[in-house]
Amino acid sequence: MTDDVLTVTMNPAVDHTLRIDEPLTSGAVARTDDAQFDAGGKGINVSKYLTALDVSAPATGFLGGPFGRMIRTQLDDDGVPGEFVEIPDRTRLNTTVLSPDAEYKINHDGPTVGDDAVSNLVERVAANDPDTVVVAGSLPVGVTTDAVDRIARAGEWDTAVDMSGSFLTDLDAEYLVCKPNREELHEATGLPVDTVSECAAAADELRTCGFRYVVASLGPDGALLVSESETTHAPAADADVVDTVGAGDALLSGFLAGLARGESETVALRTGVAVAARVVAVSGTRVPDFDGVFDARDAVDVSSP
Repeated sequence: MTDDVLTVTMNPAVDHTLRIDEPLTSGAVARTDDAQFDAGGKGINVSKYLTALDVSAPATGFLGGPFGRMIRTQLDDDGVPGEFVEIPDRTRLNTTVLSPDAEYKINHDGPTVGDDAVSNLVERVAANDPDTVVVAGSLPVGVTTDAVDRIARAGEWDTAVDMSGSFLTDLDAEYLVCKPNREELHEATGLPVDTVSECAAAADELRTCGFRYVVASLGPDGALLVSESETTHAPAADADVVDTVGAGDALLSGFLAGLARGESETVALRTGVAVAARVVAVSGTRVPDFDGVFDARDAVDVSSP
């Protein structure tokens, strides 16, 4: 039996993904009939991926307006339980345009959230009493990292975070793991991150801020796992990359799935890399076929950087 994971997405979004056949040109009208809408936001993505990996992962956070209703409907369709706090402002829409020459992203800032809604969210997390809580994504207007620390301290669960580098260094509670990318490592520490070795040094510096593990996503350079006792690098698994949206969320999901199954952190890292390879091979944040992914992770090499 695996541990259960509750994800918290304070600034979720409908992920709108478009594919066009010609490069975008200023002043020209681009047309497409290839578009999809996914329930998105980092924590929601983690819930979707973990659910498909047979880990119980209900989702919570703030939802409002027509896009909030779309997310509730999609999560129901995906079999992901949702217990969100309703807010008056509208949930945001994020757009990704995939063209032959580039990938363009336009993200809305999102709604304004008040103190009462934050308190309701903390109570909702406490009522679920999960083994692990994942707080992931940007914070809406009106919410600070104090809310993340409140969630981490509200119960006996472990807490994982996936947030921007400036937020990571503002946190004050003790955390199981954080999942920065390369830019966020530099933002959090001010250290160079041009090489894998430099990323490892920056991740170790970040770890001392209150994280048991740092799992860093390095794009084509794979991923790093840093703990007090070891530093492990895994190169990216072979994949036909279609869309990088959700890649970091997939890495964290696979890592947490490994831990939820009682496996070592090194095996969990391998799992994260294998899961990420499946996710980047599909467009948007829809869930790919994970059949055989726990066998595929055996092909992921690990070494000391």
